[in-house]
Amino acid sequence: MWLGEQITERGIGNGISLIIFIWIVARFPQSVFDEIREVMAGRRGIFTELFIVALMLAVIADIVLVTRAQRRIPVQYPKRVVGRKVYGGQATHIPLSVNTAGVIPIIFAQSIMFAPQTLLSFFPNVEWLQEIGRYFAPGAVVYSVVYGLIIVFFAFFYTAIVFNPVDLADNMKKYGGYIPGIRPGKRTADYIDKVLTRITLPGAIFFAVIAILPYILIQRANVQYYFGGTGLLIVVGVALDTLQQVESHLLMRHYDGFMKRGRIRGRSM
Repeated sequence: MWLGEQITERGIGNGISLIIFIWIVARFPQSVFDEIREVMAGRRGIFTELFIVALMLAVIADIVLVTRAQRRIPVQYPKRVVGRKVYGGQATHIPLSVNTAGVIPIIFAQSIMFAPQTLLSFFPNVEWLQEIGRYFAPGAVVYSVVYGLIIVFFAFFYTAIVFNPVDLADNMKKYGGYIPGIRPGKRTADYIDKVLTRITLPGAIFFAVIAILPYILIQRANVQYYFGGTGLLIVVGVALDTLQQVESHLLMRHYDGFMKRGRIRGRSM
C-alpha cells in the first residue's frame, strides 16, 4: 500500500492498480508456456486452444468497448454581452463513462472474498465451519453469486464517491449552463444521477460476468487463471487509463501558448 501511494504521488496513474498490472503481466509468459505444453502433451486439443484464444480476444474487445463507452449529455451555455464583446453561446456535453469506477470494484471484491477462506483456515478441525467454507471456495455457485453482487455494489459505491452530480449541477448553474429541457439546479442533479445510475448498472453487471468467467474456464477447460476475464480486465483497464493520463501530460507539456512568435514549449519528456 505504501509503495502504491508513492507511485500515485510521483508517477502517472493509480499506484495499486499499476502494481497489480505488473504482477499479472509478469506471470503471463509462464501461462502461455503452460498452455503450449498442455497442447503438445495432448491434454488439450488444438481446436479447444484456438477457441480459448478467440474467446480471450473477444473478451479484450468487449472490455475496451465498455471501458471507453460514454453517455454524452448535451449542455448549452447562453451568450453573454460584456461591453462590445459576446461571450459564450456554445454547445458542449458531459461525458458520463459506463465504467466510472474502473477496476477498483474488482480489486475490492477480490480482497473481500479472500477473507472467509483466510478466517476458516484458523479452524481446520471444526467440521461445520469447513462445510461453510466449501460454499465460499472459488468456483462454487455461492462464491460466484456473492462475488458478482459485491462487484456491482462497489461499482455504484465508488462511482458515488468520485462523481458528485450536485457539485456538477451547481457549477453549471453558476456559469449559466443548462441541459435542454431540464431546469438548472436540483432537477439537473437528479437527471444526471438518474442517467449515471442507468448506465452504471449494465456496466457493473458486465464486469461481474467477466470476473466470474475465469472460474468457469478453470473448471470446464482447465485454463490457466491468467487467461481469465479478471486478469484481462485489470490489464486492459489499467493500460487504457495510464495511456490516457500520459497523453494528457504530453498535451500539457507541449502546449504552444497564444503568441505567434517565440512560442514557449514544455520541456521534452
